[in-house]
Order: sequence, then C-alpha cells, then structure tokens
Amino acid sequence: MKTIKLNSLYALATLTVASFFITSCSKDSNSATPLNVDYPAAYVVNGQDGTVSVIKLSTGEVTGTISFPSSAMVSWPHHISYHQGHLALGVPGMDFSAGHTTSGSMPGKMLILNAADGSIVENMDLPVMNHNTIYSPDGTEIWVPQMDMDGKVLVYNATNYTLMNTITVGMMPAELTFSSDGTKAYVANGDDDTVSVINVATKAVISTVNVGDNPVGAWTGSNGQMFVDNEDGQSISVINVATNAVDQTIALGFMPGIAAHNGIKNELWVTDPMNAKVHYYTWDSGMGMWMDAGVINAGNGTHAVAFTTDGNTAYVTNQSAKSVSVINVINHTVIKTITVGNKPNGIVLKM
Repeated sequence: MKTIKLNSLYALATLTVASFFITSCSKDSNSATPLNVDYPAAYVVNGQDGTVSVIKLSTGEVTGTISFPSSAMVSWPHHISYHQGHLALGVPGMDFSAGHTTSGSMPGKMLILNAADGSIVENMDLPVMNHNTIYSPDGTEIWVPQMDMDGKVLVYNATNYTLMNTITVGMMPAELTFSSDGTKAYVANGDDDTVSVINVATKAVISTVNVGDNPVGAWTGSNGQMFVDNEDGQSISVINVATNAVDQTIALGFMPGIAAHNGIKNELWVTDPMNAKVHYYTWDSGMGMWMDAGVINAGNGTHAVAFTTDGNTAYVTNQSAKSVSVINVINHTVIKTITVGNKPNGIVLKM
C-alpha cells in the first residue's frame, strides 16, 4: 500500500445549513447583495476559503462569491460540475493542492447548489471523502467516488437524493468522469494504478485498465479518448474508449495537475503545477500519437482547465497564486489574470 505525507487533514462535522451568504465584490466588505447569475459564468472553487467565486465571462470580473456559515463546516471543497442550473461539489475535507493520494480515509460531503443564486439545494454527509461529485450525462443521477482502500462509487437520484446503487471499484478511487458519449464512467484508482470502466446503464464494471503510477482522473476527450493523469508516474495514459485499451503513454517529466482536451482545436493541455506552466500537445495523424507542441506560462500551482464552447478561450486555476489565468487558445498567451480566493482548484463554465 502506498503511504504519503498528508498536507492537511480536517475532521468534518455534521453539516447543518441554516443560511448562506453572498458577498459582492463591492468596496464595502460588510455589504451583501443578492446573486443572480443570469449570464455566462465561471464558477471557481476556492479550497482553503471554502467558497466559490463567480466570474462573468463577458467582462472577466468576479461578480460575487458564494460562501457558507461557519456552522456548515464546508472544509476544502474540491471539484465541481454543472447541470441545468445546479452545481455539484465534492467536499473531501482535505487539501489536495500538492497531490491527490492519501493513506487513509475520512468522511466527505456532497453539496448541491442553485447556480443562479448560490443557495444550498442539498447538503449530504458521506461515509468516506470524495474527490468529486458529478452529474450523470443525462442529469438524472449524481455519482460520487469514495476514497477508501475498499473503493466504491455511490450513485444517487438527482431529484430526491436517495441512494440508488453502490459499485465496487479499486483502491482509493479519486476522480470519476464520463466518456463524451455518456455510455461509460471512468474511475481512477490511485492505489491500484488502474482505471475502472463502468457501464452507465447497468452500473456494472466492464473493464479494469492498467495505467501509470497513482492515477487521479481519466479526463474526457471528445475524440473517443480518455486522458489519465498519473501523478507519481509523471505521465498521461491515453485510453481508447471503444477498446478500453491504452493507446499511448505520454512521458511528461513533471507531475501533472489535470489533462484537458480541446476538441475544437484538437489540442491536449496538461497543467504543470510545480512549474507554473501549461503544456499543450497536438495530434500527429502520421505518427498516430500526441506530440509536444509548446508551453504556456501561467500562475503558480496551475491545476484545472475549462474551455469555452467555441474552444477559443481557456480558464486555468492557479492554486498557489490565488488566481485564474484567461488564455487565448489561438496564440497560447495569457490575456488576463483574475484574482479569486485561496487555493482555487475546481472550475466549471456555464455558457
């Protein structure tokens, strides 16, 4: 079994939410204005602060911050997903900014928010901490991995939040994602060095794929591939969705943060948190593989990447810099840096 030093560990208490607060970006820090996100926006999870920054995409300005009362004890929220006016947050209760593997487990939380006003729709304690909480492709279910040696995935009804299925996977599952066609779920098992592939309809594990050392997530490509970031292996395993086989292993030479595929531009971006960079790769059809094409200087602790639907703009969270880099994808340059909260990690766009 792998053992690493934990960066931070915070015990979670029972979550009781009586109210929520929206802090505006006005000069008076004591003032509060209602949040009404009726525009395209980026939602940025600030792990250390336990808040969510809202960025208006048309202006690149932070228009509000979703925060929670101390009684809620929302400790180190992590990745975030969006579906039809709702946000789903994983709340593992520990800092993953320097690595995603643990040698133990603790309780977690599933937090569902109204994306328009930031109000809490559902707040559920979980038996084991969760790297993320994600809506199924059709939005009828919420899938939650449980980071434990006895790894499981919990599937909840997205309407009444009742537990529908429990799926056994590998040891210490971190991120759970879906293929672009919505038929398969992928779970990165950090202590097994494998990825469990689940049939979304039947909830059965249909394949177990061997990947690199300490996989964190199999990130979705729109090209029939999944991109697995192997932290300790310092590589990306490229999984063919049709065959569930690894077609290529990309040696990086650095610990990856996240891999993100831009289907419009056919580029693969990999964040390099220790060196404040984003590396991008292009597909060589002659070689039949991804090739290193260049690097972008961003902020310290580069982590998550979100592309606009036209593929022209990328938003990258910088955990150590407390910022989001806005990048022009066409010329691979940073066009703006937006200050957010402490240790920003997950990001999702509502277009």
